Amino acid sequence: SVLSEFNRRKLLEGAIRINVGGFRRRLLSKRLSRFPETRLARLLRCRSKESILELCDDYDDSENEFYFDRNPALFPYVLHFYNTGRLHVMDELCIFSFSQEIEYWGIDELFLDSCCSGSYHCRRMEPEEADWDDKSTTSSFDEILEFYNDAGKFDKQLLGSVRRRIWLMLDNPSYSIPSRLISIFSILVVVGSIATMCMNSMSEFTLLDADGGPREDPHFEAVEHFGIGWFTLELLARFAVAPDLLRFFEHPLNLIDLVSILPFYLTLLMHLVAESGPALANLGRVAQVLRLMRIFRILKLARHSTGLRSLGATLKNSYKEIGLLLLYLAVGVSFFSVMAYTVEKEDNEGLNTIPAGWWWATVSMTTVGYGDVVPGSVVGKLTASACILSGILVVVLPITLIFNKFSLFYKRQTQLETVMRSCDFDGGIKEAPSVNLRNYYAHKVKTLMASLSNMSCSSPSDHSLNMSLH
Repeated sequence: SVLSEFNRRKLLEGAIRINVGGFRRRLLSKRLSRFPETRLARLLRCRSKESILELCDDYDDSENEFYFDRNPALFPYVLHFYNTGRLHVMDELCIFSFSQEIEYWGIDELFLDSCCSGSYHCRRMEPEEADWDDKSTTSSFDEILEFYNDAGKFDKQLLGSVRRRIWLMLDNPSYSIPSRLISIFSILVVVGSIATMCMNSMSEFTLLDADGGPREDPHFEAVEHFGIGWFTLELLARFAVAPDLLRFFEHPLNLIDLVSILPFYLTLLMHLVAESGPALANLGRVAQVLRLMRIFRILKLARHSTGLRSLGATLKNSYKEIGLLLLYLAVGVSFFSVMAYTVEKEDNEGLNTIPAGWWWATVSMTTVGYGDVVPGSVVGKLTASACILSGILVVVLPITLIFNKFSLFYKRQTQLETVMRSCDFDGGIKEAPSVNLRNYYAHKVKTLMASLSNMSCSSPSDHSLNMSLH
């Protein structure tokens, strides 16, 4: 139905009554019209009751009162905006509820006053900064539930209680005293294996055969075979008691265990093939490369070190920051290498080409400074100084973001290990882990609200914004 001329004139020239969840106020139309893109100002331009009901929940024609089913506690902030033209937000308010509320009333975030704008946007960015969810690491509540789910699978298996106890002892170094002893012994074997590999490359420990060629030291070979035997036994034991055999090698640490012993068996296979076929004697070079791959055994320490696992999770989740760091370095290296080439090409053989300048700029920007190539002229030294200072700034900026992520992952990993140490599966799993479900649910809802708010956020036109600011 079309509004009466009397009511239309009251809307445009007089005042309207607003009822927001029982909170009633009388607002002047002149004040509302200062912000034409807001919801209340659009009510003034409505010509029918149907168009009014598109903007509010109910309308009383006789009282000229508009009803809104919204939170009455937040509406005073909207009233303050119409009175002063600026938005303010209190620290105790939920920032996402406030954001949705002002979006409903058609008020843009640009109207936030300078005293509140900084803290508002920082609080809006908190869910993005706290995005630490990573499926490859055991550092979240979801991983705790997965841990308990894996432990519960043993209840349906033969000798499930015994297998679960062995699984916990092998996969969680801090679970019990026997697991710590096994962890310490495994670390000593890894360190011993790496030490023998390094000592075997030194001339002081090199033995010669009858033909004058190098041969393996029997003591080093015994240490190597013992280490391989222990690593193989450890991997087979973990595989035998794994709760899910099909998904065993999906875990990165289990893949590292496999890679650490694979070069030895491949080298053994290469020797057998080379001895059986003289034409395949060149496979010995491949065997030498495989022997050098034993250095990957040092990655086995990640199973026994919270810091190394946190570092791996940080690198996996910091690919954007690492890419940004490489981009900054590439731009700086390209720029300063051309500068150094232009200044030093005639008097310095080390900088007579731009590719040679790349090496010098890379060494300088990363503050390594080998000293193999140095500029000689005054202008070249000034260029080098600018290159070094730029490199410090370029490296520091992304490193700060990566360090913050590392601190967060380390904290989460430590919390999970505390949960694992306190778990007790005697007699089966009787109750869920003690975790604050309310906080976990609130975090998930908070993140969802932030993403939905960012997707639906829209700003008024420049024309309407300029009108509103006057």
